Amino acid sequence: MSSNLALSNSTPKRYALALYELVKENSELSQVELEIRNLKNLLVSSNDFNNLILNPTIGKYEQGKAVEKICEHLNFSLTLKKFLGLLANNRRLFFLKKVVDNFLKLISADKGELSVQLTSSKKLTTEELSLIKKDLSEYLKRKIEIKYAYEEGLIGGFKIQAGSIMIDTSIKSKLKRLEQLMIQT
Repeated sequence: MSSNLALSNSTPKRYALALYELVKENSELSQVELEIRNLKNLLVSSNDFNNLILNPTIGKYEQGKAVEKICEHLNFSLTLKKFLGLLANNRRLFFLKKVVDNFLKLISADKGELSVQLTSSKKLTTEELSLIKKDLSEYLKRKIEIKYAYEEGLIGGFKIQAGSIMIDTSIKSKLKRLEQLMIQT
């Protein structure tokens, strides 16, 4: 079981690193970054595309042809077309979401950005997120990329995870700490 988990975590990282090094060497980093972001949007928005890459009953030839058509339609670079074709040929398209996420992490690290996970108890507006991003960027003295999530279960407050720094002002966490204190006494 643990070897399968290691494979499912390390394989997408290796594919992402290979793509990253290839496009960096070919000076296509910014172009492929944009294409990968478009691919990520497709992964988020299209159930049909997800079915194509996750369905094990679809053969590698059919997956390859479909990916080729998608690449042509979205005007992807030759490097990305060949890469996606390789994933289809190796029957590794089911890793695509993890490959995309790992590739974007490499791009972010290359730009010196810090990835910050923000979870709040209320839905934040775009303006509020922009203000938080600006304040955090000034405080951490780095460019940041915010991954935002809304979680009703926090009851109130928010959680911010930036590298090894964790700020948790959620009422849920405060209640847990109070419960632990009550159990100890």
